[in-house]
Order: sequence, then structure tokens, then C-alpha cells
Amino acid sequence: MAAKNKISRRKFIVRSLLGGTGILVGAAYLGRYSLRRSLYQELNSGESPYLGSTGDPMIWFEISTDNIITLYSPKVEMGQGTFTSLAQITADELDVNIEQIRVQHAASISGNLDEFSTGGSTSVNSLWQPLRELSATMREMIKNEAAKKMGLSVDQLTTKNATVTGGGKSMTYGEVVTGVDTWEIPDTPPLRNIKDYKYVGKHIPRVDLQDKVYGEPIFGMDAKMPDMLYGSVVRSSLIGAKFKGADISKAEGMPGVVKVVLEDDFVGVVANTYMEAENAKLAIKANWETEKNWQTKDIEDMIKVGKGEPVTIQTEGDAEKYLSDESTITAEYFSPLGAHAQMEPNGAVAYVEKDKATIIMSTQVVKITRGEVAARLGLDDDQVNIIPTFLGGGFGRRLHTPNAVQAAVLSKAVGKPVKCYFNRKEEFQNDTFRPPTHHIMKGRLSDDGMITAIEHNVSSGDVMYGSALLPNLIQNVIGSDLGAWRGGMIQYGAIPNYRAISWRVKLPFATSWWRSLGLLANTFAIESFMDQLALKAGKNPIDFRLAHIQDDEAGKRLKKVIEAAAENGNYNEQVKDGIAKGFACSTDASTPAAHVVEVSIEDNEIKVHKVTCVIDPGFAVNPDQVKAQCEGSIIMGMSAAMFERMYVEDGALRPTIYGPYKMAMMKHAPKEIDVIILESGDKPGPVGEPPLGPIGAAIANAVFRLTGKRLNAMPLELA
Repeated sequence: MAAKNKISRRKFIVRSLLGGTGILVGAAYLGRYSLRRSLYQELNSGESPYLGSTGDPMIWFEISTDNIITLYSPKVEMGQGTFTSLAQITADELDVNIEQIRVQHAASISGNLDEFSTGGSTSVNSLWQPLRELSATMREMIKNEAAKKMGLSVDQLTTKNATVTGGGKSMTYGEVVTGVDTWEIPDTPPLRNIKDYKYVGKHIPRVDLQDKVYGEPIFGMDAKMPDMLYGSVVRSSLIGAKFKGADISKAEGMPGVVKVVLEDDFVGVVANTYMEAENAKLAIKANWETEKNWQTKDIEDMIKVGKGEPVTIQTEGDAEKYLSDESTITAEYFSPLGAHAQMEPNGAVAYVEKDKATIIMSTQVVKITRGEVAARLGLDDDQVNIIPTFLGGGFGRRLHTPNAVQAAVLSKAVGKPVKCYFNRKEEFQNDTFRPPTHHIMKGRLSDDGMITAIEHNVSSGDVMYGSALLPNLIQNVIGSDLGAWRGGMIQYGAIPNYRAISWRVKLPFATSWWRSLGLLANTFAIESFMDQLALKAGKNPIDFRLAHIQDDEAGKRLKKVIEAAAENGNYNEQVKDGIAKGFACSTDASTPAAHVVEVSIEDNEIKVHKVTCVIDPGFAVNPDQVKAQCEGSIIMGMSAAMFERMYVEDGALRPTIYGPYKMAMMKHAPKEIDVIILESGDKPGPVGEPPLGPIGAAIANAVFRLTGKRLNAMPLELA
């Protein structure tokens, strides 16, 4: 495409970050603090561009002779509905019926790889423009070839329903592509007006619905290869345990064992069946070295504000000056360690041959996984083919994939395909957890009940740091963990003095990406405190928030979302028939969302009856899917806010199974979730995570109206 070498300013910023250019590194340290805060604001409000190849439509599309078009997606489908939205975009610009579109995951060997992985609510948002351009260009390529075969000029041809027509002749796309070996890529033609789209903006049924309803083998757990064996890896239940070796003598002679593989960093078994591998694993006596017998209290003490490394991520005016006397209002908030608890455990099927490796697995990071496997096996990247599957839940858990390396090592040792998966206990204990947090909020009110100054201190374990997604050099440039403070900035820009400070704490176990990152915990603290300040000022919480929002573009969108939520949720301060309403809002990656919840207390437990959610995603490619994402975020947020919590007992993480690890069940779901979509642009914004932010605070604010008690810790529990 003619414009493929051009690059936007935002894409340059992100690519420079990922590439670690010397210019940016130098600039970051020359004007370290002011430049970093500008960068934080950009990262907080911006959206990630697509960073894969968009210069060759041939690695994106395959057109068969029966006129079926396959789109190979570099983004993985983990239940969020991405494949359906991408099919809609493709169908409209490629000029085909959506029934003719098939969407498949792009294997790494295809070259269609995303540098950023799948996460951050960026799949549809980042591919919106590139996929439209690719589809339009592919349509033009087909017309050019059709013109040659039909003996006509391109100007004489039109396309519709995967058919090229002109001069009294017609050819299907499948007929046009037959026999064509070399394709010329023309300039990208003008894109069609969104108003003329047939599928985009409409409620289209999910393209993956039938496979899931009928239980087709589409998930990583379903993967098989001919002559496949089973592997099982020994993993310690203790925090920070370092592998020091193992006695494998007993396991080697057990039934079904093909080989016990002893490496410097792990030991595993390959056997004929899964149970034989698991049984032999139990007979291995592994030696582990640990530093400390950790307990929950140790972690809670570590996470307190003031004990980590502080970085000011946002500042305006002089908040410190106005928050240093007895008139300062202070509140603390806490959130616990949480698991991903996705249904499908991590694992892979690997086959390592002499000069190549094939891995079938559920992963959010295809390119990174390929690189890790290649490095371990001493292969080139293009000798490793990662074949992604549908994910049985992701939520950030599959942004870490060392299990692929282990499966590959086991396969290489026996020369056959090996399927190797975590059991449920191992999945819980080896998770990359949602970090615990501690927040201190400070505020000051003027005589007329307006906020003079506000400050948010958040202490958290790592989210971005330690992740395979971002190398150490980039971490040093950024200077703070943007995942931990996501949603932690003050969104009320009309307050004259405000600042936000992030405190980084390095915990003794892995914490990392979890759906919405720090958004849930940070919004819980800020929006609970805003509710407290509004009541102390004697103001209506809705009007109070509106009065403190700037009148810029982002502020106007947030105001409209708040007003629509209050109106549609019929927000008021009354307690009627034992039911109270609570409100909260947040803006995440430029997408504002607000919730009104209706809550009662029954048998000393919190019960959520209804949630009214208003979201402004810019533009909704598939409104039904946007609603589904909001519903999913709300339920997941409710589960985390009301039930979920991991403990540390005698050096191990607990619980290790569902049940003891409490989660929201069907009986806890609201009878009604009313989602209202406001559209303020012609480009889709992030959707998958923004609606998760406000739910915890909204519930807590409703509980305060029922009990007069401010719940300041998740999971929300009544005394």
C-alpha cells in the first residue's frame, strides 16, 4: 500500500517505547519528571495502535474457489467477540456477505503477528483502520485481476456479494483468484462511508457461536497431535521456591513412563497417559530453596503506602500545600490479592522435530511465545510455529506462557508430540495474580462545598513490571508501573489542586496483568472518596461530580455518560423498600463509563438487584457485543469486589480450588443489567475493560446509604 511507510505521531511514540530508541531514552532522562508525567497522561488517555504488518493483504486473507473468504486474525478470540467485529469490518470493505467470512487465528508462521499481543481492550480499536484499509485494498486487487481476465478496464467493474460485475460479465472472487500466482498491491482506495456499511454498527450474531454451542474442539485443552504423549511438570507450592534438583529414580520405573526429563530449572515426566504422568510426578522428590515462610500479614505490611518507591504520575497546582493541616479529610482503601481463575488451565501441545517446533496452545502472546521457545531450543524464530486456539478465559493470565517452553523441552526429549497442562491446584498457585493494593485519599473542601485539593496515593504490586510484554529498558524509561496506576489519575480536572502518586512494591511472587489492571481498585478508592466528600459537602453526588469535571472533549463525554446513567438509572438518595442506589464512574483508555446500582442487604449479605451501565465507546462496531462486554465486565467486577481473595499461609498461596476460592455465582447476578451506549465518534474505542472500573465503588456507595458504614476494603463484607 502506498501509505504503508507513513506513521502517525502516536504510533511513533508507542513504537519508540517498544523499541527502546536512544532518542527517547535520552529525552526521558533529560527532562525526566515533567516528560514522564506528559507520557503518563498520554498513556492514560490514549489507545494503542496496531503494531503488526499492514503492508500485505495476502497474509490476512485467503479466498477459496468456493468463494469463502478466510480472515487470519493476529488477535486471539477469548470470548470478547473480536472475531465477529473483525468479520463485520472485513465484509463491508471487501464487499462480501458476512456468511462468506470465516475468521481463524493466524499462526506465527504466517507472518501475521501483532507486536502488542491481545490485551488492553485494543483488538477492535487498533484494527479498525488497518483492517478497513487491508480489506479495501484486497478488493481493489481482485478487481484488477478480474479486469485482466474479463478483458475490461477496472473502471467498468463493480463488486457486490463477493462477485465482480461489468460489461455484461461477472466472476466470483473465487473464480478471479484461481490460477493467480503473483499479486500486485495497489494504492489503498478511498474507504467507504461508515453510513453506507451494511454490517458495521449492527447487531450481528457471533461468528463463533455455533462451534461453542455444539462443543467443537476449538480450545487449547482440546488440541491433539498424532502419536501424542502426555507430560507433567513438578511445581513447588511454596512462594519464591528455586529448583535445586530432584531424585527421579522412583518415577523412572513407574507404569507408562516414557522418560523423566531433568533440566537445570525444572523436572517433568512424559508418559503414555495423563494419569500416568501425574502419578509419576508425585513420586519425584524435588529439592527447593526458599527464602522465607511468607504469611498474609507480611504481604499486607509490604503493600502499605510509604513503603514502596513513589513516583508522581499526575500533578496540578499545589495539592501538598492545601492538604497539610487539620482540615484535610483522609480515607484509606484496600484491595486483596486475586486470581485470574479462568476455566481453562494453561498448557500446550508441542512437537519438536530436528529443525522445527510446532506448538498448539491458548495464548495471548503469539510472537513472544515463539521467541521464548526458539531461544530455549536454539532455533530461529521462523522455525517455530505457534498455532493459537480459542481461549477458555484469558483476562491477562495468558500473557505469560513459559508452559510452552516446558512442553517443547519435553517433546524434544522424547521425539514425539507432548501435551502438558497445569492441573487446577497448579493453576491457582502459579498464577500471575492481581496485586493487592493500599490507597490513601486526601481531600479538602471549601466553605461552599467545592473540592479545593485532592490527592490519591496508591501502593501496589507489579502489573507491567516483570512482564514479557515490556523489556527492562522500557520500564526504566517509563519509571513507574502504568498497569498498577491505571484508573488512578484524578479525572476531575476542574479541581484546582490535585495529584496522584504511585508506590511500587516488589512482592515475592508474580503479580501482573488482570482484566482492567489497576482500574477496579483505583476507581474503588477514588469514587468511594468522591461519594464521601459529596455527602460531607451536603451535595448531590451526581451534581458534585459534574461540578468538578473540566469542559474539554473528554470532560464533556464523561458528563454525558454520568447524566445518562443518573437519568436512566433514576438515581436518588432515597432508601425505598430496603433498596438503595449507589453511583460511580471512571474513564479508561478514553472510554468513560458510569454505573447506577440498586442494592439491598439480605441475611447480612449484599445483594445487587440491578445495574444501569452507560458507556461511550466512541463508535460501536457491534452494539450487541458492546453490551455483552459490559455485562461480562460488571459480573467479573462484582465477583472481585464482593467475593474473591487469595491468602498466603505458611509460604504457600491459598486457596487452590474453586469453592474455597469464592466467586460470584448465578444466584449473585443482578436480575437486570441495563446497558446504554452513547456514541460520540466514528472510531471504536476500547470496551472490554472500562465498564469494570466503577462497579465496586458503586456497590459500596449504595451500602453506605443502607448502613451508614463506609466499606473501605474489597471484598466488600458486612461486619
